[in-house]
Amino acid sequence: MAKDYYAVLGLDKNASEDDIKKAFRKLALQYHPDKNPGDKAAEEKFKEINEAYQVLSDADRKAQYDQFGTTDFNGQGGFGGFDFGGGGFGGFEDIFETFFGGGFSNGRPNGPQRGADLQYTLNLTFEEAAFGVTKDIEIVRNEECKKCSGSGAKPGTNPQKCDKCNGTGQVKVQKRTAFGSFVTVSTCDKCGGKGTIIKEACPDCHGSGKVRRNRKITIKVPAGVDTGNTMPLRGEGEPGSKGGGNGDLYVNINILPHKIFRRDGYDVICEIPISFPQATLGAEIDVPTIDGLIKYTIPEGTQSGTIFRIKSKGIPKIRGYGRGDEIIKVIVEVPKKLNEKQKELLRQFAESCGEDVNEQRKSFFDKVKDAFGM
Repeated sequence: MAKDYYAVLGLDKNASEDDIKKAFRKLALQYHPDKNPGDKAAEEKFKEINEAYQVLSDADRKAQYDQFGTTDFNGQGGFGGFDFGGGGFGGFEDIFETFFGGGFSNGRPNGPQRGADLQYTLNLTFEEAAFGVTKDIEIVRNEECKKCSGSGAKPGTNPQKCDKCNGTGQVKVQKRTAFGSFVTVSTCDKCGGKGTIIKEACPDCHGSGKVRRNRKITIKVPAGVDTGNTMPLRGEGEPGSKGGGNGDLYVNINILPHKIFRRDGYDVICEIPISFPQATLGAEIDVPTIDGLIKYTIPEGTQSGTIFRIKSKGIPKIRGYGRGDEIIKVIVEVPKKLNEKQKELLRQFAESCGEDVNEQRKSFFDKVKDAFGM
């Protein structure tokens, strides 16, 4: 059964020449093998799309197809003589090079190229991140060779104009394809697209025009940064080429662990141990904050695990006003080594409360009975 080439391109039979061309461009880009590596279905679809376009873009073949539903009268249907990968058509990359002006994989721009971006991980202490800090960091990057001023040529000599591309960095080749005759423009393989050839290379940069150097950069880290934040430093990346601008340096923030503080957003969390008498009777205790020690009153009867919030003792808010809070969680420490006198005093205390230290609290025992059906 003959293929419906209009359906392959998503068109109806009234489609104009411009409609056919637009549909082909869109579908060919979508299913091109370079965009779908290893996908056999996409490769077959790409072949089918090109087959349809070969017929519908040719006035004589299209007229024959519209009248008879095929261009092959050998009984096979479809476009029997189509050789996609062989000589005369040029394969996947040639079709895109001729039709769209360059391949997907191998094309290299000949104009100005922006330099590559760089990454740097900056470790900060808890306090440095909280209050901000000025840091000197050292990176390694390519920079213009001072000996040859970036030309790549040995001092006293100059790069010579490429005789193959006449200094343009590009070569033009006329090709005959199934689409017709096309002129393709590609990067000059002799000069690599530079337009010049270096006869004698600079001894410092070996003809590249760039050398690797350590560079110290001073950065100001704002207060309130956190792990995962990134500071972009514009123009501090690799240098561009052919007049292109420098890349950027991205400083990734990492906060080192603190001995007693944890962070939750802009809040600071701290666990503080207190004694049994302090929890029972209440007490004024020293509480560490990122600003230093402060006094805080624990009410009597405080239970282990109780949380208190101290306003505005947390992390300053980046790009904003105010600060988070400090959240303290008190942990009541039970004494482990008591002498006989201390134990006797606790027994007397328990008896005065009507408790027998050898029995569990009735309320808890009742919960156990309910849970286990006792």
